Amino acid sequence: MTKFVRLSRGLDINLAGKAEKTKRVLMPGEVFALTPSSFEGVKPKVMVKEGDRVKAGDVLFINKDYPEVGFSSPVSGEVCLVERGDRRKLLSVRVKADANQEFVDFGVKNVKEMTGDDVEKSLLEAGLFGYINQLPYAVSTNPQTKPKAIFVSALRDMPLAGDFEFELEGQEKDFQTGLTALSKMAKTYLGVGDKQNISAADVEVVTFKGKCPAGNVGVQVNHIDPVNKGEVVWTVDPTAVIFFGRLFNSGRVDLRRTVALAGSEVTAPCYADMLVGQDIETLVAGAYRGDNVRIIMGNPLTGKPVEKTADTGAASYSRFLGAHTSEVTIIPEGNDADELAGWIMPRLKQFSVSRSYFSWLFGKNREYRLDARVKGGERHMIMSGEYDKVFPMDIYAEYLIKAIIAGDIDKQEQLGIYEVSPEDFALAEFVDSSKLELQHIVRQGLDILRKENS
Repeated sequence: MTKFVRLSRGLDINLAGKAEKTKRVLMPGEVFALTPSSFEGVKPKVMVKEGDRVKAGDVLFINKDYPEVGFSSPVSGEVCLVERGDRRKLLSVRVKADANQEFVDFGVKNVKEMTGDDVEKSLLEAGLFGYINQLPYAVSTNPQTKPKAIFVSALRDMPLAGDFEFELEGQEKDFQTGLTALSKMAKTYLGVGDKQNISAADVEVVTFKGKCPAGNVGVQVNHIDPVNKGEVVWTVDPTAVIFFGRLFNSGRVDLRRTVALAGSEVTAPCYADMLVGQDIETLVAGAYRGDNVRIIMGNPLTGKPVEKTADTGAASYSRFLGAHTSEVTIIPEGNDADELAGWIMPRLKQFSVSRSYFSWLFGKNREYRLDARVKGGERHMIMSGEYDKVFPMDIYAEYLIKAIIAGDIDKQEQLGIYEVSPEDFALAEFVDSSKLELQHIVRQGLDILRKENS
């Protein structure tokens, strides 16, 4: 019997430009890049040099702290650039792709006959183990951690997020194989939405009903099996589960994923198949209106803006598809907006959580065209209970943020910092009257705590 969890707190932001369930065929692109920034908490060490030949599945860099954890190339070709930033920080490893792709053969395996150690060894060998994250700290995990459970959330409910059900079409066998493989390592939970039609064997399926962020895996962990101090759980993106399944079913590393192109400035919102590390210019070129827009790798609440290199206009490391990116969104920048006396206008087309505008009279199904402006500056933190209205976890969010700002580690532990990740605070950041960068604050707190406990 499927377990059912109902959440009463949250907020759905209905933005214009949702991706239609149609696929567009893209040009494959010439240069692909694997970026260490896609894997939080990893200290990369390059294992190749410019001019080397690699196959899809060959390791490009490893985690310096855990050398057995490698990250494999999405394509075969020639390593054309090892891009570094300040203090020689590794930004990306770029590969110029061959016309005819070659793959490392890891061998087809029957996961039902494998042990947990066999699965772990196979993922490490193929450079895919780093796609597994962990709580606490919300970082890429390592094989020395022993999880009490593994969590996969197939529900994406952030604004303009891609629909995993659509991505899953035709990938059901690989998804099931990946879930079975994870279940060999620890008890595995699959979180789905009450309106989704996704079934699976070998795992415990938990149905969630509620507003965003019901799909956040951290929220699901909090309601199924909370993390206490000294405990570890693994979390896996559902697309990474498909990657794992392809590895066992085909013996190849195939990092192809279905990405949504969405947003109010997109002329024809749709989906497209892309490889991890593919230049998103192949996706967005000619697909949006105007020039004063913000291109976001991810959804508008948790994604990162895509930037161009200032000198040449060439693609920077931020323009390559991240390992966990399921959508690319384009919204107005907003810095050219002219709102004379806007604060006293009814603002019938603006979204407001507190009903400060009269737009709420038009119903919940109305779509909004929001821009990237913060609309205000950072100010003193107001203990108003705003966070609690959209934060569906059994945690005092405002007090936790204050403890992180104050650097009080004991208080952070008491208030549940081991259970959270930055994305859990995305909605709280959106409604925050103090305009604090809550996700950044939480990330800093987690990093400091991890360093203190290492």
